[in-house]
Amino acid sequence: MTIGGKTMEEALASLSDMTGGAIPIGKDEHLQRLARAQAYMRDQGIAAIYVNAGSNMTYFTGTKWSASERMVGAILPASGAVEYIAPAFEESTLKDFMRVEGNVNTWDEHESPYQLFIDTLKRMGIAPAAAGGTAPRIGICESAAFFIYDGIRPLADGYALENARQVTAHCRTRKSANEIALMQRAKDMTLAVHVATASILREGITTVEVEEFINRAHRKVGASGSYFVIVLFGEATAYPHGVSYVQTLQRGDTVLIDTGCKLHNYISDITRTYVYGEISERQRSVWNSEKAAQLAAFNAAQLGVPCEQVDMAARRSLEADGFGPGYKLPGLPHRTGHGIGLDIHEWPYLVGGDKTPLDVGMCFSNEPMICIPGEFGVRHEDHFYMTESGPKWFTEPAHSIDDPFGLRK
Repeated sequence: MTIGGKTMEEALASLSDMTGGAIPIGKDEHLQRLARAQAYMRDQGIAAIYVNAGSNMTYFTGTKWSASERMVGAILPASGAVEYIAPAFEESTLKDFMRVEGNVNTWDEHESPYQLFIDTLKRMGIAPAAAGGTAPRIGICESAAFFIYDGIRPLADGYALENARQVTAHCRTRKSANEIALMQRAKDMTLAVHVATASILREGITTVEVEEFINRAHRKVGASGSYFVIVLFGEATAYPHGVSYVQTLQRGDTVLIDTGCKLHNYISDITRTYVYGEISERQRSVWNSEKAAQLAAFNAAQLGVPCEQVDMAARRSLEADGFGPGYKLPGLPHRTGHGIGLDIHEWPYLVGGDKTPLDVGMCFSNEPMICIPGEFGVRHEDHFYMTESGPKWFTEPAHSIDDPFGLRK
């Protein structure tokens, strides 16, 4: 039996640590990332970029630091060594977290980190343009809070400030083999948690109880817990990101569970939808339409194809089954998919208007959810990555509504 039949302890006992042999990204790869970014910056005529504390700084330097109201980040010049900027009282702590070492430019609490940023650019040989000259292009991290850009802007005479996304996205969207291996393991872990979770369902169980179990299960497979978890029953499954109230499982309810974990900073994100108890013809029909739309998107994801065409393929499939059109309900109210890696939602996106050509190493969710307000919703979410020969699933899609995990095939 795949849905129900086990106690929580029995289900937990079926899980074990799955992190063995998973290797975090090393310093050598971070240095390669920096070199690749710098070569791209030189080719594009960008003099330097500032990457703020958070996933961008972690990606390029391996240095983990959370963004806050204080400016902490790294300056990556088109040529030369990376340097950091941080409050003086954090210097020793920042150095302790460093993977790629670099000079730390510090400011005391009464001083301006924005002026320090400009002064550091000058010291690094990136001088502002003289009157009538061409201003050096300086990219500011797209994830930095506005106050950072707002602080730098009035001091940046002679510099051309722009979004650093051109560089950060170019590098981060094309995952290495090591990144894909970590993402594969994280997704394998979460899929095992999904199987265990389905087995503990019973009439009367609450969404809160299931969420707590999923967190325990993620710890059992070696994660620190769930990175996030959404558990929905019945009509609440029609709302993509959940509802504010606790639900109690009844026979015949649609069940939607969306969850993930982190492994060495890389994220999993998988959704499974099935039915507890007897399956109605309506549930079966919608479930199969969702599966067909997911497959249509996958098949459309070929190298060089614009991202928006993947979204269009899913919508055509849904519209052929009577959903939509477009974003109208009942149907698919959001994009078909998102990039994933160090952040759960990364560029590019499988959505109309995103004309980014699919390239080797790009990773995406594939989740063309069907929402039917007043009834239920169905979301199948698996991820794929682009290879030289086309898309490849990280996790195989749900097998059937009768046997969603393929345990009886």
